[in-house]
Amino acid sequence: MHRYVNLALLVLYPVAWFAPLLRAGLLPLFGLSEISVLTGLLSLWASDIFLALVVTLFALFAPYLKTIGLALLHWRMLSPRLLPVLSVLGKLAMADIFLIALYITIAKGIGVGRIEVAWGLYLFTACILASIWVSWKSERRKTAPVVANDPGAGSEA
Repeated sequence: MHRYVNLALLVLYPVAWFAPLLRAGLLPLFGLSEISVLTGLLSLWASDIFLALVVTLFALFAPYLKTIGLALLHWRMLSPRLLPVLSVLGKLAMADIFLIALYITIAKGIGVGRIEVAWGLYLFTACILASIWVSWKSERRKTAPVVANDPGAGSEA
């Protein structure tokens, strides 16, 4: 099943990148602007190229490369020896969720603007968590002993 969840992530990640993560505005009187991963990245590219590169790596490339790598691994098109590399990519991908939570906390603490969490943040978080689950299942499957032909499998004698 984890193979198919991983394939679904290949579609869900791009949806999550375009989905609204937050709705933000200045004071309650003004309308709220929707912010997605991609609109946030576009804004960063205009103001801070280094930060934009880092966020692009963590928010787009790391999780998607990991998902592609796991798909190739599941369909036996990639060596299982590369699983630790894919695990590192997954750990990098969690950094963006932390950054988003930090920005929300800081913005709410200032009290000048208004921020609402949108459905895309939940989708993006679910994609990251599903990816972690797929990695965990893949690592367990790789390290589990193959005992299908062992007549004593399942008994502790």
